[in-house]
Amino acid sequence: MTPSSNSNGPQTLLIDADDTLWENNIYFERAIATFISFLNHHEYSPEQVREVLNDVERECIVSHGYGLHSFSHALVQTFERLAVEPLTPALHETISGFAHTIAEHPVEILHGVPETLQYLSERHHLMLLTKGAITEQSGKDYFAAVEIVAEKDVPTYRTIVSKYDLPSDSTWMVGNSPKSDINPALAAGLNAVFVPHGQTWILEHEEVAPAEPPTRLLVVETFAGLKEHF
Repeated sequence: MTPSSNSNGPQTLLIDADDTLWENNIYFERAIATFISFLNHHEYSPEQVREVLNDVERECIVSHGYGLHSFSHALVQTFERLAVEPLTPALHETISGFAHTIAEHPVEILHGVPETLQYLSERHHLMLLTKGAITEQSGKDYFAAVEIVAEKDVPTYRTIVSKYDLPSDSTWMVGNSPKSDINPALAAGLNAVFVPHGQTWILEHEEVAPAEPPTRLLVVETFAGLKEHF
């Protein structure tokens, strides 16, 4: 039950960006580690501080969306909740700086991605579908369309299907996040390809749902593994 450009014709591949095409979360994890070390809380363990930060990040997503701007707010608000000392302008600048260092990293494309995108783009219809600020997304040369959305949930996938008149049986969501890429796509009646990443953001963790026929679910170890199925 794997697709083939010969037997099934061209497929539509909706492809996630962060931690599917290029590294992303490792830089956030480094910034978080720096922040926790800087906070140096005397009552909360690093793990407990991280739990508070996770909760604050969930709140900031609602009010600020995804991306560095939201992450910076989460760090500052976590400091305000946990620190004994007041948040001075200098401290605010330092804490925000932990987030802004992420933007200074050059984009690190994951192994095999460019040649795989080249291969797929010659055989199928590719669309970049991702969350986050538009200015933080790049590398769109292989895609016929780019959709940067506020959230990846079932209504979003159904909207994309309707907007582009996509046939569900030949449309696949490709990504590393069970919560945003795989489970809602399957629930919306699409197929999905799960590409696990060892550093997937903790807020994107979920058990991968089983595919209910006629939807199909593939698991590939690397993005380059898509060439074996498409």
